[in-house]
Amino acid sequence: MAKQTKYQAHHPDADGIIHYSETENATWQTLMERQMAIIEGRVCQEYLDGLERLALPMERIPQLADVDRVLQATTGWCTAPVPALIPFNTFFELLANRRFPVATFIRTPEELDYLQEPDIFHEIFGHCPMLTNPAFAEFTETYGKLGLAASKEERVYLARLYWMTVEFGLVDTPQGRRIYGGGIISSPRETFHALSEVPAHHPFDPLDALRTPYRIDILQPLYYVIDGLETLHELAGRDIMALVHEAMALGLYAPTFEPRQAAGA
Repeated sequence: MAKQTKYQAHHPDADGIIHYSETENATWQTLMERQMAIIEGRVCQEYLDGLERLALPMERIPQLADVDRVLQATTGWCTAPVPALIPFNTFFELLANRRFPVATFIRTPEELDYLQEPDIFHEIFGHCPMLTNPAFAEFTETYGKLGLAASKEERVYLARLYWMTVEFGLVDTPQGRRIYGGGIISSPRETFHALSEVPAHHPFDPLDALRTPYRIDILQPLYYVIDGLETLHELAGRDIMALVHEAMALGLYAPTFEPRQAAGA
């Protein structure tokens, strides 16, 4: 990834402990309190079960070793501390080996509501509870293995599938429509927006997801809804690369959003 970031990852000390400042821990607490107040009744039960297992501290940023103990015991995953931005090859290689990349920095208070780089709150609070679920963990590992072997062009299509599931996926449950995507769960605005009547909700079809353009810097105009997390298990068993090639042959759908303004426009 060529894009630059102002954020710097923290490195652990000789005992493997990462030391965060009072401001950073206070930012974590603010984010935790804000999201915990709104996710009940909006996120899927599997996420809540994972969150309970992780028992994340409210008042400080968790140590990755504490998260790893839970992930290892449930699905054999662990975290991997990384800089703010990593090459795609590294990203796919980590996922393929059941290691979830976690940037060891947290957003500044000035960027509390939104930042483009995935920080430790997004990765730990948004994604790690779902990684305790076998179907979700299996799909994420499969995605990493596919991405590792894929061409640059194929990876662009695979990224859309990841975006529409792992990051911004919705699921229908007996209790109603719920969120499982980490990009929604870690954002208060997206949490409310995703389940409102403003965006489109489409039944999940992997071929459609592969062909759907997206922007990372807006509230999503479209979400795909799976029938249950078992759908991810079934998808992991399919020939996803054949679907990628079919999507490439068919081409992209028309965007459902305005194009990004060029700098200085």
